[in-house]
Amino acid sequence: MLKEFKEFAIKGNMIDMAVGIVIGAAFGAIIGSLVDDVIMPLVGLLLGSTDFSSIVLGPVNIGLFINAIVKFLIIAWALFIVVKGINSLKKKEEKKPAAPASPPAQEVLLGEIRDLLKK
Repeated sequence: MLKEFKEFAIKGNMIDMAVGIVIGAAFGAIIGSLVDDVIMPLVGLLLGSTDFSSIVLGPVNIGLFINAIVKFLIIAWALFIVVKGINSLKKKEEKKPAAPASPPAQEVLLGEIRDLLKK
């Protein structure tokens, strides 16, 4: 059982996923700071307030929901830009011409036989 767990834990996909989760958490902190410390103050300059939490409709605190929506949209936009950049890098890699594949050994042999028969 320990051997199976070790094989499972060392598989490339699991390690890639773990690295992705750690990087994602770090990226989330960076984007959170960008939203809270840079973008929301700019929104506050435009709208007069950076915090919508004071907006209340009866018992419903709609302001917190508005804050969450604004943060989500900013984070989604940032992730879209990152994914778009990664996809453009992948497309550049795919555009590199691949070396022409050599024909299978069977076709080469048949070609040689054909050439010998022609002689």
